Amino acid sequence: MTGYAPFPLIDLAGSPHERGRTHGKAAADRMRRGAKMYAESLLKSGVDWKELERRADAMVPAIEHFDPAYVEEMRGIAEGAGEPFAAVMLMNARTEMVAAARRQKAAQHFPDGCTAALALPEASADGVLLHGQNWDWRAECAETGVVLRIRRDDGPDILTFTEAGGLARSGLNSAGIGLTANALECDRDYQRGPGVPLPFIRRKVLEAAGLAHAVQTIVSTPKPGSNHMAVSHATADGGGEAFGFECAPDDTFWIAPDRGLYVHANHWIAESARAKVKDTGLSETPDSIYRDKRVRDQLAQKLGPGRSKLTLDDLRGAFFDNWGTPFSVCRPPRLNTRGVMTATTAMILMRPGEGHLEACPMPALNRQFTTYTLTPDRIAQKQAAE
Repeated sequence: MTGYAPFPLIDLAGSPHERGRTHGKAAADRMRRGAKMYAESLLKSGVDWKELERRADAMVPAIEHFDPAYVEEMRGIAEGAGEPFAAVMLMNARTEMVAAARRQKAAQHFPDGCTAALALPEASADGVLLHGQNWDWRAECAETGVVLRIRRDDGPDILTFTEAGGLARSGLNSAGIGLTANALECDRDYQRGPGVPLPFIRRKVLEAAGLAHAVQTIVSTPKPGSNHMAVSHATADGGGEAFGFECAPDDTFWIAPDRGLYVHANHWIAESARAKVKDTGLSETPDSIYRDKRVRDQLAQKLGPGRSKLTLDDLRGAFFDNWGTPFSVCRPPRLNTRGVMTATTAMILMRPGEGHLEACPMPALNRQFTTYTLTPDRIAQKQAAE
C-alpha cells in the first residue's frame, strides 16, 4: 500500500524571524493540522484554548533564557502561517504541555516510541558513519512532517526532519553532526522547575560545530522530563565518534557504542541509570525491550572478522523488522492502550558526513524514500576556493 506524499523540503535562510516566516508560510496547512490535533486532545481532557495560551506564554522566559532567537523564530512561524503563537509553541512543547496536564489528571499521555541505531566508520562497509531511526508516534503525523534545510550565517547549516512548526527533531548538520532522539520516562519527570522543552535542545545540538559542544548542550541544559539522544560526529578525515545520552531531568548517563554499533529504543539501558531511576515508561511501550534486541542482533550479525560490515541498507532492513507486529520495530497503524492510532510514522536514514538524509513516511505501508541533501562545510569551502 502506498499513497503517502513525501515530506516537503522547506529551505530557510535569513534572520530567525525571516526563517520562521518562510517556514510558517510554506507549512501552514501541515502545522495547522498538527496543532489542531494536539489542541483537541487537550481540550477533550479539560484544557481549553485560553489555558493553552497561558501555558504557552509561561514557557517563553525559559526558552528566551536558553536562546532568544528561538522565540523570534517561533513568532515568525506564527506570522507566516497566520496562526496564534500558542499553536507554534504547542508544536514545539506538546510533550511538556501534555505532561503538565497529566499531572493534573487532565490529559492522557501518549509517549513517543522510536528505535535508533548508528554505526561508526569501523563498523561501516565503506568506512562512513551511519545513523538512523524509526519514529513511532501518532499516525496522523505522517502527513504533518516536514524537512527543514536551514542556511545559517553564524554556524553550520542544518537538515532536520520535524513536525511542521517545530524547530528540530532528528537530523544532521554541515559539520557532520547527526542526531536522533527517543522517549524515556522515569520517576523524576516533571517534578522540578520548567526546564527547556526538548525540541529546543535538539535544535541547539544541531547547531553545534563539534561533538564537544553538542555534549555540553545535552549535559548542561535543564530538562523537565526524560529523553534519550544519540549524537554522532563524522569528521572531515573520515573518522567519527558517537555516544548515547540517557537524560533524566537532573542527571545524564552516557553510553558508548559496542564494536562500533549503537542501538537504543525506549527503555533505560545504562547500568548507572537503572541503579538510580525507576523506568516508568515500559508499561506504555513494553515492546521496547525486544525492538532494541532485534535491531541490535540483526546488525551485529554483519560485524566480526571476515564479515561484510554495515551499509545504510542494513539499517533500513533492521528498521523494517515486523516480528511481533503490530508491536514491532516497524509498526503498522494500530490503536494504542488509550485508543489513539499510532504507527511508525517515519523512517530516517543518514550519512551525516555527506549531508545525506533519507525519509519515508509510514514505512509499514509505504516503501518510498525521498533523499534530502546538505552540502558539508568542507565540500562547500573547496568549491568556493575553486
